[in-house]
Amino acid sequence: MLHEGAGCDGGALLAAARGGNSDAFGALVEMHRVELHAHCYRMLASYHDADDALQEALVRAWRALPSFEGRSSLRTWLYKIATNAALDVAARRSRRELPVSYGPPVEGGPSAPLAESTWIEPYPDRQLGASQMSASPEARYDERESLELAFVVALQALPASQRAALLLREVLGFSAAEIAEQLGTTVAAVTSALQRARESLSRHRPGPSQQQTLRSLGDERARRLVTAFVDALERADADALVGLLTEDAAWAMPPLPSWYRGTAAIAGFLRQFGFNERWRHRPTSANGQPALGCYTLDPATRTWVPSALAVLSLREERVAEVDYFLTAELLGRWGDASTAGGVEMFARFGLPASVS
Repeated sequence: MLHEGAGCDGGALLAAARGGNSDAFGALVEMHRVELHAHCYRMLASYHDADDALQEALVRAWRALPSFEGRSSLRTWLYKIATNAALDVAARRSRRELPVSYGPPVEGGPSAPLAESTWIEPYPDRQLGASQMSASPEARYDERESLELAFVVALQALPASQRAALLLREVLGFSAAEIAEQLGTTVAAVTSALQRARESLSRHRPGPSQQQTLRSLGDERARRLVTAFVDALERADADALVGLLTEDAAWAMPPLPSWYRGTAAIAGFLRQFGFNERWRHRPTSANGQPALGCYTLDPATRTWVPSALAVLSLREERVAEVDYFLTAELLGRWGDASTAGGVEMFARFGLPASVS
């Protein structure tokens, strides 16, 4: 694939695009599409909102390309446009959360779903495989760490301008001067925003990242933990499952706002409600974390249908949080189909539409 600045061909593509050649423009932006989409996701905590922001950014870039003078790299220029498109989307839409940050835990049965736009959406790691991200060595967070659920949740607690400044500096490695130009502000304002954002982020993320935990565990131990978790789920063995959890573990199921804290509460929920369905699972990864495609048996069709995308957050050799992103197929059987269709979501994670 041709990289920006890769000799005369890159310059020829840019010249052709500036002259109105839409195919040349498409080839240029394709080099950066994956990393720009991930950036919009970090800003907005939603795969679908990231799609909208990136589409708007590319429309703006096409219209503005004749005026691009090359004083910055094309990548820097595209990030400026994408960041501001994401800021515009953020201004129109409410902040997204996970149930654990939305309200206190419950002890009884789960409550009715809330609007899908309330919740953070999971992000497929497989999409990052083609990323051309070339962040500065000064960036503090690597690509997968900057997509972890805890990091994305913490970002949403920041004002959008602080969120943008932090991501541009500490994920992408832009300088304060470059960020000021991208956001239309001053270096002093960027420096102040970064200081406040770092202080807030340190309060929201006190422990090690999932990437640090996974490196400490190693692939084999992490795989054994996930395999044991799946085995307990499929056998409907609540005792075995809670034995794999930390004492203060959290269990959430967006778009349901209710969630459970601690092994006793989780075991009670599973015995009374969670094991009312039969489950089968396929491994995947999301937000730089182990994840599972979860299927239940549809009584009408007798087929195993996508029912949840479960993202596991680990601590040492235990599961500390499970976020089950429930699908329309499952909620429809419960009388509500207001959330995303599982087949579409599962396809993004490389998961089949059904299992046997």
